[in-house]
Amino acid sequence: MKKLLFIQTGMGVDVHGQDITKASERAVRNAIYHNSMPGIEELLPDHDLNNMLVTVKLALPTDAKELDQEKIKALIPYGEVNIVTQPGGMLTTSGIFLAEKADRNDLMYIVVAAVEVSYEGKE
Repeated sequence: MKKLLFIQTGMGVDVHGQDITKASERAVRNAIYHNSMPGIEELLPDHDLNNMLVTVKLALPTDAKELDQEKIKALIPYGEVNIVTQPGGMLTTSGIFLAEKADRNDLMYIVVAAVEVSYEGKE
């Protein structure tokens, strides 16, 4: 039986360049980089961080097929990582088109992330 330990949330934005992976990486970093989890090893099977089950949920406003899931997985240092995407986030104007920033248009991509950490427990 899967046992949920905690959920961390974050938001990431790519203001120029319209890169869904970059916005997603920023959302995941925002969710996980301001946390310390002392004692988590004691809760995991065999007291091993690699026994974490990590589900990264991303609400993407567009370009889901362009998401580089391997780059997102690389942000999580331990455990088995699964990426789940769903429609969401936001597209809004950056207010300016900058060709030198590789803009395709004047949109910024805003992605919302939820990072769930659990483990497979005994019933």
